[in-house]
Formats: sequence, C-alpha cells, structure tokens
Amino acid sequence: MTQRTSALPGGLIALAIGAFGIGLTEFVIMGLLPQVAADFAVSESVAGWLISGYALSVAVGGVALTAAVTRLRRKPVLLGLMVLFIAGNLLSALAGDYGTMLAGRIVAALCHGAFFGIGAVVAAGLVPPARRAGAIAMMFAGLTIANVLGVPFGTLLGQHLGWRATFWAITGIGLVALVGLAVLVPGRGPATDAAPGGGLRGELRAFTHAQVWFSLVVTVLGFGGMFGAFTYIAYTLTEVSGFAAGTVPWLLVLFGVGLFAGNLAGGRAADVSLSRTLVTVLAVLTLVLVGFALVAESPALTVVALVLMGAFGFATVPPLQMRIMRYARRAPTLASGANIAAFNVGNALGAWLGGLTIDAGLGFTAPIWAGAGLTLLGLAVLLVAERRAPRTPADAAAGPELVDATA
Repeated sequence: MTQRTSALPGGLIALAIGAFGIGLTEFVIMGLLPQVAADFAVSESVAGWLISGYALSVAVGGVALTAAVTRLRRKPVLLGLMVLFIAGNLLSALAGDYGTMLAGRIVAALCHGAFFGIGAVVAAGLVPPARRAGAIAMMFAGLTIANVLGVPFGTLLGQHLGWRATFWAITGIGLVALVGLAVLVPGRGPATDAAPGGGLRGELRAFTHAQVWFSLVVTVLGFGGMFGAFTYIAYTLTEVSGFAAGTVPWLLVLFGVGLFAGNLAGGRAADVSLSRTLVTVLAVLTLVLVGFALVAESPALTVVALVLMGAFGFATVPPLQMRIMRYARRAPTLASGANIAAFNVGNALGAWLGGLTIDAGLGFTAPIWAGAGLTLLGLAVLLVAERRAPRTPADAAAGPELVDATA
C-alpha cells in the first residue's frame, strides 16, 4: 500500500480533477445544444446524438478500452486516457462541421468508462483498506462538483462567448488533470492485480463469479431508476410543480448539492458496512422517489424531494462500485470498467422507460413512478444476491484484495 496516513493523497485530487473535466464534458452539452444545432444547421433530434452518441461511446469504452489495456501499468494508462480526453474536446472546439463535432464527442467519451473504472481501482489502492470506498467517493466527487458548479458556469461561458469557448475551457481542465496525474499518482506496482497468468484472461475470470453479475444488474436497475426520474425532471418541475422555466437551472444546482453530499456520505458509510449501506440506500431511494411522485404538485416539498433524490441516488455510486470490486477480487479492473458501463446502460434504460410512460399519456410524474419501480427491482435483486453471497472471512472483507492499485 502506498499511502497509510490520514492525509488526503494528492493522487486522489488529480483523479477528482480528471473526473470533474469528464463530468463537465458529459453534461454541459445539454445547455449548449440549441447553440450547437443552430451553428451546424441541424435539427434538435440530430443534435441530440451529441448526447446519446456520447453515452453509447461510454458504454463501449468502459469495457472494450479497459480490456485492451489490462496488461499495461495503470498510471501510463490513466495518462493516455486523459490525452484521449483532451484530444476529443480539442476536436470539438475546432470542429468545422457536425460530423467532426460528433467525432470529438465520441473520442472524448471513449476515455470516460475506462478512466472511472481504472481510476476507482487506483483510488482504492491509495488508502488503507478501511478507507477505500471513501477514496472512490472522493474521485467521484469531481463528477458531482461538475454538476453543481461546472455545468452552470460552463453553460454561462458558452452563452456569452460561444459554445466553443466552453470546450476550450474543458480542454484546459484536461491539461491540468494530465499534469496532476503525472506528478501526484504513484508509478510503482504491477500492471494488473490479476493472479499469475492473468492479463485479460485473468480479468475475464472475474466474470465467472455470480456476484459480479448480480452487482452489474443492481447497478443498471438501482441507478437507472434515479436517472430515469431525473431525465424528464424539467418537465416535472414546470408542468407539475409549477416552477418557472428560468428557475430550473437553480433547482438543478440544489439537486447537484444533493449529489455531492450523498456521494461522500455513501462512501463513508460503505467503509463501515458495504452491504448494509447499499441495502439501506436503495430502500430509502425507492421511498424518496415514491414520495416525490406523490408530492410533486407542492413546490416546497418538490425542492426537498429533489435534493433527497440527488443525495440518495448518488449515495449508491461508491458502494455499487466497491461491491463489484470486492467480488472481482484480485482482478477488479475490467469488472470496475464494466460497472461504469452498467451505470450508462441504466441511464439509457431509465430514460427509455420514462419516455414510454410519457408517450402513454401518464403525465410527467410517471417517469418518477417508473424510476421507483426500477430501483425497487434493483433492491430485490440485491437482497437475493446478499442471501447467496459467500460468507467466508475473505469474502466478508471490507474491500477488494488489491496487490498494488496505483500503477
């Protein structure tokens, strides 16, 4: 283990900066989409591929790119992924046509899943075992801060100086993260935690463990429920709760505050008891979504529900990531990347189901009900998984058995 003191490792800060830039890339386009569509003279639906294309690329890159680098040392891989991120955003900033812009989005997205998947293993290896979930939460804090502060300011920058200025700024953030990773992340250790004869074959062996598959399904359903409710939240806030359209961005800042707090709290709680934390958080998230659907006509209660949805929704992230790393054991890298892909599959599933409920004429609280149903299903799968989980001392340990996760 490379860090045993109580001080926050510098490598975690560098990982969080990288996560901030990636989160900003993913979400800021939503506020800039009208400008981009007008600039390239494409329809709203065609411009929407800049969002959906990114998500699909994340899902592919989370597995394929992680699998391709399993024999390489983690620090150089993280640096390479950040170079890919910088190149994608630079391509977007310079894009002269829609096709080039879309290509830049896809290139930038390829690094997303692999960065968070490998970064989670690296973050866990920077601290003692009892603090691993908290370390993962610290890295993901960069993603939540991107939602709270980065997206509003990135959108503001694009509105005043043009959308290209936002992508130039993101490129600069990527450069800062690249330097931070090069300087602050330790460079020692083996290429992979897989047992001898490992590499890709060793990483794939992790998928012979039923609990790895249980974890992926719980991620898709549990997180997908929250995202499905969130996808159409602007319509819920304006059409049901009665808020003016101009207040929606500020309400989403409150949602982002919930994300930030829930992410850190979920990480700390998972370090105390991973299973109990995940069961509790999914159960409470289901109740929050049901409550939100019931009180959505009350502006005051909607604000409370929105913050709680963000808090308990993102409180699932560190324990979900930690769970799959636990059962992947000595080969957690590819499984960790697959779980990042599972988050995005859940996003797509939740959004699709929510859209179906709206198309069926069930109203703008229907996606929240659908999200509650998905999360409840995820909780049910988790309970089945916990009943079938092995109870040996090794499997009951607080985290994955990492030989050296820093390189």
